[in-house]
Amino acid sequence: MEWLAAELHRHNYLYHTLDAPEISDDEYDALFRELEALEREYPDLRSPSSPTLRVGGGLLEGLAKKDHGSRMYGLEKVFSKTEWRAFAERMARALPGRPLSFWCDPKLDGLALEIVFENGVLAEALTRGDGTRGEVVTRAVRTIRTVPPRLRGEGPFPASLAVRGEAILYKHDFAQLNKRQEELGRKIFANPRNAAAGAVRQLDIAVARSRPLRFLAYNVGNVDWGEAVPSTRHHDVMERLKSWGFLTPPDGKLCSGLKEVEEYAASVRMRRQLFPMEIDGVVIKLDSLEDQKDLDYTASAPRFAVAFKFPANQARTRLERIEIQVGRTGVFTPVAVLAPTLVGGVVVSRATLHNEDEIVRRDVREGDTVIIQRAGDVIPEVVGPVLSMRPENSVSYVFPNVCPACGEKGYRESGGIAWRCGNLSCPDVRLRSLEHFVSRAGLDIQGLGSSWMEKLADSGRVSSPADLFDLTLDDLLKFERMGETLARKFLASLEKARQSASLKQLICALGIRHVGEQTARLLAERYRDLDELAGSDAETLQSLPDIGPEVASSITSFFDNAGNRALLTRFRALGLWPRRQAEENARAPNPLRGKSVLFTGTLSLPRHRARQLAEAAGAMPAGGISRNLDYLVAGESPGGKLEKARSLGIPILTESEFMRLLHSD
Repeated sequence: MEWLAAELHRHNYLYHTLDAPEISDDEYDALFRELEALEREYPDLRSPSSPTLRVGGGLLEGLAKKDHGSRMYGLEKVFSKTEWRAFAERMARALPGRPLSFWCDPKLDGLALEIVFENGVLAEALTRGDGTRGEVVTRAVRTIRTVPPRLRGEGPFPASLAVRGEAILYKHDFAQLNKRQEELGRKIFANPRNAAAGAVRQLDIAVARSRPLRFLAYNVGNVDWGEAVPSTRHHDVMERLKSWGFLTPPDGKLCSGLKEVEEYAASVRMRRQLFPMEIDGVVIKLDSLEDQKDLDYTASAPRFAVAFKFPANQARTRLERIEIQVGRTGVFTPVAVLAPTLVGGVVVSRATLHNEDEIVRRDVREGDTVIIQRAGDVIPEVVGPVLSMRPENSVSYVFPNVCPACGEKGYRESGGIAWRCGNLSCPDVRLRSLEHFVSRAGLDIQGLGSSWMEKLADSGRVSSPADLFDLTLDDLLKFERMGETLARKFLASLEKARQSASLKQLICALGIRHVGEQTARLLAERYRDLDELAGSDAETLQSLPDIGPEVASSITSFFDNAGNRALLTRFRALGLWPRRQAEENARAPNPLRGKSVLFTGTLSLPRHRARQLAEAAGAMPAGGISRNLDYLVAGESPGGKLEKARSLGIPILTESEFMRLLHSD
């Protein structure tokens, strides 16, 4: 059984990773069936990394969620040589005197995953999720042929290893998948990423097994090296990933200096269509892991890595008409309704025109043949008209100054670019606010999609988010296609959200202008509840990391509004009033509460764990050195942050001093 498992793993690696099979499919299947028969006869002897675990079926009851060992950040993007050089110069200034080399590889467009191996054996797999918490997709990931159930080689392997990468479909596999879907009369997938993500996140793992998914590894997260020698360079990490049996992004290269990076990016861009998978740029990382540690992260992205994005894919089509959508903040957004066309593998029928000024600047008119592109290869936008194909009777588009939803006269703020509807009772504003409140970006209330929000709003029964929690079974049963089972599920989802919503989720759901997920998380860590946040002034808010005058003004304006205060009063009465957990659990004041703390250098515990301990004590982990920083905790080899903190007079703590403050009463 051990020999069969090892031999099957070897042939699987040769076929799916190296594309160099030694035996036929029939011979492989014969070996596989022999192992299956032995495992049925001797189930106690089946290895936890047996290749037969890739197969199987059945519905999972639901995707559990779990925190990542350390956060999976996104990447800052640059779109030109000038922007790239500015990013590189910031790195160089923060690391004076250090020669910089970079690991570069193509930027993949797939589903980001983290796969955890314990003592060399696959133990768990998570989607990226919101970066902090992901969905557990272990069984689906086991079906991906390029994911080794056990690390290849002799070891010693890390005691614990979190491998990060993307689940993707090659372009030719995606084309075959869509052809098969069409023949079966099933849904055609818009792009390879959607098909990959949909397969991995399905409750039926047979879907993942049926699609030719590949996992390409490009980094590691938390690693307990155990008896293995730790890597000090990213290119060494990539070599190890290959030796352990992983596919990695093709044509990765170690580059010395900025010019070599630029030559690499130009080469990949020129060969973009030749790659077997969709790529939309290159990823550039500092090669030195010590330099990476010293540069650390902003609130949303690493300071040591960047995505150099390529120009978007473009196509031509007819602009049938321009529609105006009214968003949850009252903004008029012009949308181009297009004759459907394929752009970069995606069928596009609508595209953004941004605002009135952009329509005038680009001189876009209804009836034009226009060039469209997927901005960042994601959001469709109209680049401009093809003037040689413009109809003779063409007329300039006149941007409306009246709200198309409620008929109220719109307004445009002095110096602003957007027209807005100022009517708080505007049906579109109400509807978009409701949709945002229940969406994944808000309270994430399952089952309450846009169509049901529209029906509830149109009926007049729901005009504010608080009305959702007053709904009764009788209210819901009045709607067509709403049976008792579905109605009870709706009410159960609302009750679950009422009881379990976090403070961060509720702040996000309120839809305060300029307050996204990162800012909401920061506010939820700093303030005990919405009352305390509402009582904060703009000056206090601006003392928090990454909150400037515009964001602070938006927050205070929201809570100064009488209608918003009335909404919060209803939330409190309904019991939808989450509090900051760390504050609620605190038994006594701690010297770190309310203080901003930054970590640098090597600590005796993982840095993410130190941050968690600081947060639990009421501190606010900072993203970088500034005059507002209260403490810098310095471990071994602290790098340039230590000198900068000294020059600014910021108090510096050793790890021991930090732990004493942490546990002082």
